[in-house]
Amino acid sequence: MLKLAIYGKGGIGKSTTTANLAAAFASLGKKVIQIGCDPKADSTMNLLGGTPVQSVMDYLRINDVEPESLDEIVKEGYGGVVCIETGGPTPGLGCAGRGIITTFSLLEDLELFETYKPDVVLYDVLGDVVCGGFAAPIREGYAEEILIVTSGEKMALYAARNISRAVENFEDRGYAKVRGVIMNRRNVENEEEKVSAFAREAGFPVIADIPRSDDIIRFEDKGMTVIEGDIDLPVSRCYIDLAKRLLNGE
Repeated sequence: MLKLAIYGKGGIGKSTTTANLAAAFASLGKKVIQIGCDPKADSTMNLLGGTPVQSVMDYLRINDVEPESLDEIVKEGYGGVVCIETGGPTPGLGCAGRGIITTFSLLEDLELFETYKPDVVLYDVLGDVVCGGFAAPIREGYAEEILIVTSGEKMALYAARNISRAVENFEDRGYAKVRGVIMNRRNVENEEEKVSAFAREAGFPVIADIPRSDDIIRFEDKGMTVIEGDIDLPVSRCYIDLAKRLLNGE
């Protein structure tokens, strides 16, 4: 089983990258689970026709009781991708990272992995905050490898450096390691040089170069990934090629 945590600054295209990667794996015949670990709970929307799945934290708030089956908190989207959102607390109240820990514990109790037997599990994790809750996917044995999504923008690279430092803190504990950096282009000046410099400094390879594409926005407006919208587009092939490299261990 390939277990990846995708980290990056909020708004950098991390969820878009994760959903398109999930769709790419599914198009290659793999059973995929995508778990959104962001209080906004919007990671999987474009796998579900633009309609969000109810988050685990919302379910607990509304029902005041834990779900008895996975059907209550899971939806299957494009290509059979299993979609789950952790969600977060009521805005201004509580710890968002705690929602991740609560959800993971609940999914274990409900035997998520035993039920669906996935080939690939993707955790879409907010990278602006690297507290214990948001670090749970990489320090509790859920994910084995990390992908860092960044552009050449200053704040995106700043967040990427913070993520890499957080990973360094777990180096001697056998936790998840960084597989590589995904450059999600914003067409800023000297973007490739800036991202490459960060990757060299951190000791990570740049494993994908995703072009800025209006097609991504066009299909997201329809509640789709570009993989579902048109798998033959150049940007779609970028995600397919990345999925193949990850599966092959490149």
